[in-house]
Amino acid sequence: MTITIEQPTIQTVDLPAMGRAARLASRQLALLTSAAKNAALLAIADELEAQAAYVMAQNAQDIADARANGLSEALQDRLLLTPARIAGLAADARKVADLPDPVGAEIESRLLPNGIRLSRRRIPIGVLGVIYEARPNVTIDIATLCLKTGNAVILRGGKETLRSNMALVSVIAAALEKCGIPTTAIQYIANPDRALVTELLRMDQFVDMIIPRGGNALHKLCREQATIPVITGGVGICHLYVDVSADQDRSLDVIENGRVQRPSVCNSLDTVLVNRAVAAEFLPKLAKRMGEKKVELRATPDALPHLLNQGAQVVEAGPDDFDTEWMTLILGVKIVDTLDEAIEHIQEHSMDHSDGILSNDLANITHFVNAINSSAVFVNASTRFNDGGQFGLGAEVAVSTQKLHARGPMGLEELTTYKWIAVGDMHVRT
Repeated sequence: MTITIEQPTIQTVDLPAMGRAARLASRQLALLTSAAKNAALLAIADELEAQAAYVMAQNAQDIADARANGLSEALQDRLLLTPARIAGLAADARKVADLPDPVGAEIESRLLPNGIRLSRRRIPIGVLGVIYEARPNVTIDIATLCLKTGNAVILRGGKETLRSNMALVSVIAAALEKCGIPTTAIQYIANPDRALVTELLRMDQFVDMIIPRGGNALHKLCREQATIPVITGGVGICHLYVDVSADQDRSLDVIENGRVQRPSVCNSLDTVLVNRAVAAEFLPKLAKRMGEKKVELRATPDALPHLLNQGAQVVEAGPDDFDTEWMTLILGVKIVDTLDEAIEHIQEHSMDHSDGILSNDLANITHFVNAINSSAVFVNASTRFNDGGQFGLGAEVAVSTQKLHARGPMGLEELTTYKWIAVGDMHVRT
């Protein structure tokens, strides 16, 4: 039986018109009360649950196309929406509604010697442009965070998820309309033409910040082409160092979680560094556990003898393997002589996303934490925790690996800026 897949409706896009509409919507959003914004978030959650069958039907067509086009299992997993994942998105929207509203919060206040009361108050950034790839859940994450912080947003997802994203945006629009909020607050570029990305990157008269969520090529494009500030991140080569003092059995659990729990995401584990003093004891255990989980090991030559014949597929690491974000069930393994050698390896190969140490030596832990400047540094914990939901932020719009404005999971506060407010008594400057 031949299954006919309906082609998605590709729309003509007038980006300047979308930008103007987003700017107007952002001004209205900035004046909404917390109660009004929370009501919209709860309405989105309700609408997601009510329209789950429709959303999954559209997603199923995207998945069918992905299989027909030979997309990897990792990418298929990224774009897949299941009843559990949709329920999770609805739950996340409700969690964001429960979080404190940062807009209007006073950051600091002081009385100047001349009698003027000076304060800084959080305000929305304005209009965001978010470009992302095969993860339709990002559509809901971004929409809810932007609504909570009073920001309008123009979304551009990958062509692989066009139907899914259009369905999700229609769900959002229905909820906003019920709440009397302009649907132009959350807009989607329903056309996969890449020229539209370049156009969006140069709409500085309407868009205040660009956030890319995807691979290196996307981030490079945004950095080179944008006339708008760009927040980069979401690409990680993540490491765990197994110290001499580490609890080896429990370390295996952490490593397994980092590599296996969801292999295709940016905070999944890519490389394990093992101190030579425990390599002969620990590496056979690691190979056995990874073999059970169907993880292929890419190892340095001195590590190979300790990994072979333990049930795992093991190959010698190539010249680029420690600079690769695997996104699948592959794990790099390297023996290091000292903690400092582990730190040097991470500093050379990390992309400043998520790196950690497995150790019971407080001095080594302190040295590692002070030396590694990734957006999140983990001690005896999986790199998979570098996530807005796991950090109690409700959700995230991205994981920033740069050092200006925001680092790590970008939650509500990271989607605000501030303004100075000076209150005087008819003061004049002399």
